[in-house]
Amino acid sequence: MTANAGRVEQIRQRLQDAFSPSRLEVVDDSARHAGHAGARDGRGHFNVEIVSPAFAGLAPLARHRQVYAALGEMMTTDIHALSIVAKTPDEAA
Repeated sequence: MTANAGRVEQIRQRLQDAFSPSRLEVVDDSARHAGHAGARDGRGHFNVEIVSPAFAGLAPLARHRQVYAALGEMMTTDIHALSIVAKTPDEAA
């Protein structure tokens, strides 16, 4: 397992635990950023699509803040860039 494969699983587990999503996709996009200044320190680029009732009534920024909080220290130790699409089940339908 590569370092980023382990990171994808860790991201997935933390988001699963925090939000019990009905849909969760975590994609490692680091290879597309090879040579980029942020990639040189070993942290990765990831895309997250998550659907959870926990986002009901929250503005997009608040949803992103909840995702960052759930990922905790990974935001500074493992993740350089994170693209987030966070929806409620109604929005995803």
